[in-house]
Amino acid sequence: MKKLLFEKAFYFLIVCISSCSNKGSNGGGTPPPPPTTTYEWSFESTPVWTDEFAADGLPDATKWGYDVGGNGWGNNELQYYTDGLNATITGGILKITARKETYSGKDYTSARMITKNKGDWLYGRFEVRAKLPKGRGTWPALWMLPTDWVYGNWPNSGEIDIMEHVGYDQNRVHITIHTKAFNHLLNTQKSANSVIATASDEFHRYRIDWASYGIRGYIDDNKIFEFMNQGAGPDYWPFDKRFHVLMNIAVGGNWGGAMGIDDTVFPATLEVDYVRVYKFIK
Repeated sequence: MKKLLFEKAFYFLIVCISSCSNKGSNGGGTPPPPPTTTYEWSFESTPVWTDEFAADGLPDATKWGYDVGGNGWGNNELQYYTDGLNATITGGILKITARKETYSGKDYTSARMITKNKGDWLYGRFEVRAKLPKGRGTWPALWMLPTDWVYGNWPNSGEIDIMEHVGYDQNRVHITIHTKAFNHLLNTQKSANSVIATASDEFHRYRIDWASYGIRGYIDDNKIFEFMNQGAGPDYWPFDKRFHVLMNIAVGGNWGGAMGIDDTVFPATLEVDYVRVYKFIK
């Protein structure tokens, strides 16, 4: 009798162990992890906005305006941005030129071209084919700022840097985003960089893919940067409002002038073959 009771108890224990061990594998207990989200990063193949700089002369005033002044622009920059005196189109190439000259109390001039209120977008693919200036003290940028500043002043409403380069670190190209939580004042900016051996000798394609779920950065179709929307709110993702494009060369400043300025490099020119914007699909 005792043997029979022992055998029944042993059998019951084996059944219980088997049942418990199967719960994890058949979904009866802990649920399986959620499937990985797949994003399409899909954009139209025909630009919704473009400037090919086909006509010699001044840039198209229906597409471009200028930020004007010499207030340091929040970075202790040394140039005065003029209203069109430092930007011209020759042979299908836009040339933004920084010069060593005295103007309105500054020792350098340059241009900061903007599409604000002439080209403003929420999401899209932004591609610029450009050849960068060379020389210590130059700080060219192809970038984007918010048009409406819904979340407040910089950096709260965000910044997207399609391309930045400082002349003292020749050929190292940076792609960066700034937000309230992620910015260079806190040393928390999200950034990537790549050395492009011919950045100042040949044209290269600099691109941002901006979707509702993330931002990717490319140089010549090679992805070097990715920042995803984690749904944590505008302190982390203010990129759900309109932005516009900027192109400029700064002189000196906190970053560009960190190793001083070589005045023999001026005039220094940022050459742009085209700017193209493609609509985000999904």
